Amino acid sequence: MILKNNLKEFRNKKNLTQDDLGKCVGVSRQTIISIERYRYKPSLELAMKISKELNVKIEKLFYFD
Repeated sequence: MILKNNLKEFRNKKNLTQDDLGKCVGVSRQTIISIERYRYKPSLELAMKISKELNVKIEKLFYFD
C-alpha cells in the first residue's frame, strides 16, 4: 500500500502557497513539495498539523491506495 494525499487540492482551496503552508506548520516549502509528490511521508504530528491548518479530517487528507 502506498500513502497518498490530497494535500495540493485542499491547499489550493484555501489559497495557500506551499511556502505559506510550510510556515504555518513549521516546515520548509521543500517539505510540502515532497509530501505532495509522494517523496516524503510526514510524521503523524506533521500530518495532524497540516490537517488542522487546512481544516480537513486527516483521513480525507491522507489515505492508503
